[in-house]
Amino acid sequence: MTTTTPAGPDDAVKRLLPWLVAVAFFMQSLDTTILNTAVPAIAKALDVTPLSMKSVLASYTLSLAVFIPVSGWMADRFGTQQVFATAIGLFTLGSILCGLATSIELLVVCRVLQGMGGAMMMPVGRMTLARTFDKAELVKAMSFVAIPSLIGPMVGPVAGGLIVHYLHWSMVFFVNVPVGLLGLYFVLRYLPDYREQQTHPLDYIGLVLFGGGIALLSYVLEVFGDHRLSVAEILGLLALAAAMLAGYGIRATLTAFPLLTLGLFKIRTFRAAVSGGFFTRLGLGGIPFLFPLLYQIGLGFSPIQSGLLVLPQAIASIGMKTFMPTILATLGYRRVLVGNTIIVGLMIASFATVGVHTPVWLIVVQAFVLGFFTSMQYTSMNTLVYAEVSGSQTSGASTIAATGQQLAISFGVAGAALIAAIFVPPELHSHPAAIVGGVQHAFLALGVLTVLSSVVFMELRADDGANLSKHDSTRHDTHGHGAES
Repeated sequence: MTTTTPAGPDDAVKRLLPWLVAVAFFMQSLDTTILNTAVPAIAKALDVTPLSMKSVLASYTLSLAVFIPVSGWMADRFGTQQVFATAIGLFTLGSILCGLATSIELLVVCRVLQGMGGAMMMPVGRMTLARTFDKAELVKAMSFVAIPSLIGPMVGPVAGGLIVHYLHWSMVFFVNVPVGLLGLYFVLRYLPDYREQQTHPLDYIGLVLFGGGIALLSYVLEVFGDHRLSVAEILGLLALAAAMLAGYGIRATLTAFPLLTLGLFKIRTFRAAVSGGFFTRLGLGGIPFLFPLLYQIGLGFSPIQSGLLVLPQAIASIGMKTFMPTILATLGYRRVLVGNTIIVGLMIASFATVGVHTPVWLIVVQAFVLGFFTSMQYTSMNTLVYAEVSGSQTSGASTIAATGQQLAISFGVAGAALIAAIFVPPELHSHPAAIVGGVQHAFLALGVLTVLSSVVFMELRADDGANLSKHDSTRHDTHGHGAES
């Protein structure tokens, strides 16, 4: 296949592109966390129990997992501009309908629509960046657009608490509308339109096998421990999910154009970035779930106060972006990812020491340091994906990377919840001391898992990713400051 590219995106477009992608990522990442704080208020308004609202949260995750794999093919077939605009449009429309929903069933359907749009944003946005910027410029562009994914989960709980307290719960969804409309205008006007001149047929059978397997697996993780399903039913669904995923693995080796190009895993840098990133995000993915439990239930802070306690992570993440290209160019991807993964794991485990007698200033310092090294981890993993990937492979690489990222975060939350539940008996779920103890065990387990995941990055060579970290002062001045200012 040959790629149709816009005729040389000018400097203005290249400066604006990271902002467009960053705004879309921020809208998506904020939405996934801002809803958590508003769940009790929405449940009361819709006359359902807060526990029933889990389906509202799960429906979005399931929609992402199912539709992310098809986003790369859609971008190749219809063009990055049209698909990215459609993604923002669907997400914005879904947000409006969510705010207008009068029942939990309607809200679930609208969340699925939101997920369809969200599923296309991240992989298509990254693919557009990878095709617009050369290898040396890509680190700076990816560093910039990674900021919203780090800030969204930090400010979401605070924003949700403020909205529920001072406004109506529907504003949790309506805040996306002006951002979405503005983003839609700029995307249609400025986003480069990349597409393949010839595209292969969509692997519908692969979509059913992979999407169905992932959906089943995600569903089981969401309902695990609810006692709505028996052990036999859970095991049966897990077996069916495993069979579907195994079936997809077999089909991917037999069909000429699989839904996910598993052959990309033969590329060492891609394999290390995706598989290492998956295991690392298992640990990091559970943190947004554990912090509210620790701060609000365990330590007695208000939702707004607990949100403020994690803001230092966002501040550190932004500051880290300035140093990322220099650090990678000096130390190389192998040293950074092996060493940084161990540090991140130790910082996650350090929160196992946080208790009722821990001073607030120490919690702030721990959050700041964790945010600093988490930022380095995400940017390094996200850019290494494209180190040895050709232009025609970027859509497939983006799709696999985004799918793995979403699954790891979802599984990380489920794993953190399961570990905490093991150490907290059901009758003590509202007991502060018991919650603190359970969360501390969860932090320790996730920290150890993250440290162990550093082994995956050891297969990298010292010079892997060198083409990404090379940059000169002229290129830095022309594009770097404009994108990150």
